[in-house]
Amino acid sequence: MNTISDQRSEGAAGTGPIESVDALLGQLRGRGEIGRLLEPTPAEQLDRGYGHTLREICQQPVTWRDTAAMLAEAPGALASALADVGINRREGSLVLTGSGSSLYAAECLVFPLQEALRVPVCAAPAGVLLTHPRGALPPSGCFLLVSLARSGNSPESRAVVDLVLENAPRAHHLVITCNRDGALATAYRSVPSVRAVVLDEKTDDRSLVMTSSFTNLVLAGLALGELERLDTYVARTGGLARAAASVLRRSADALAGASRRDCGSVVYLGSGCRLGAAREAALKMLEMTDGRVSTLPESFLGLRHGPMSALHDDTLVVAFLSCAPVARAYELDLLRELDRKQLGARRIVVGSRIPKEAAPGPDDVIVDCEAEESLTDADLALVDVLVGQLLAFFRCLHVGLRPDAPSANGVISRVVDTFEIHAGPGGCRP
Repeated sequence: MNTISDQRSEGAAGTGPIESVDALLGQLRGRGEIGRLLEPTPAEQLDRGYGHTLREICQQPVTWRDTAAMLAEAPGALASALADVGINRREGSLVLTGSGSSLYAAECLVFPLQEALRVPVCAAPAGVLLTHPRGALPPSGCFLLVSLARSGNSPESRAVVDLVLENAPRAHHLVITCNRDGALATAYRSVPSVRAVVLDEKTDDRSLVMTSSFTNLVLAGLALGELERLDTYVARTGGLARAAASVLRRSADALAGASRRDCGSVVYLGSGCRLGAAREAALKMLEMTDGRVSTLPESFLGLRHGPMSALHDDTLVVAFLSCAPVARAYELDLLRELDRKQLGARRIVVGSRIPKEAAPGPDDVIVDCEAEESLTDADLALVDVLVGQLLAFFRCLHVGLRPDAPSANGVISRVVDTFEIHAGPGGCRP
């Protein structure tokens, strides 16, 4: 077992405060696998096909801190969006939407936002809102539709907002996007019921796959539930950034080693909001290996109901272990069952204060954020995704692909190709 713990010492070299992305990259340069990849010039990194992706993965601790500070300093759009439909009075409901990674970001937010806001919260794929709006949107009352998007230019992103604007007058809209020039950020400036929050341009990832865009969208969404305690939100984000920087410094080599072992498939396990992180981590591996590695995201308890048959001798199991005592008890039971049945080849376990029994094998890896006691499952979902990004990035390089553009035949692209938007009869409300 390879245990990687965040046991920080503020006086230790390379672990002090990080003031900028370049400062963090400077700390990583010359250290292990990431350091080796950072040694070439930025132009050479781009020429080798990984410059954007590596920077965008590594910059996340700094961008999280900046996103939290920005929202804490100017929370008006978030507060007004909630007030528009009465959520600040425990009225109305909230629907989170997106496509692909943006949908998984929404799924990471449902549990913490419903717990914090005490109103119904759900995540609905943008595609489902186009094909089955009556079944996907709240049947009565006011609701806030929160659209999450990296570019804001995917065909269904704007189509969903247009559909709801036309057919659901009691709905209000909040757009959270990384692209100030995208359609979602620019097309509705004169529409009173649409508010927009645009994150720092650094979060608008240039690589094909979403990395820092994803985690910053989740972090921005979490602020909706923290408007009455923004100081705590900023402080907890600082702890989250320290935990992520520690993963980059201390865990990357172990994750790189795990990525190079025989691996026909990867199963990602998460509970509650961390199932959304499992789905995103699985997508990263699928995208960055051009489909050469099969992936399956599932909940711990759901794995028993058929999906356990997907675990073979060459299957890597990546387990995101909950902080919640009851959830963790169920999760550890499942991991012990996998041990008894000798299912899976190796295991990577991510979480806080992880018992050694969770990863007993000699080639297993534990990524433990134990020094950050205040982190919740909602926070750790971002660390989960970071681990998934690193694992997929290193596997991409191992199989000879280019992380910035891993789709060798152009099957997928950074923004989904334009497709026809079909009008349906009867509107979207019963």
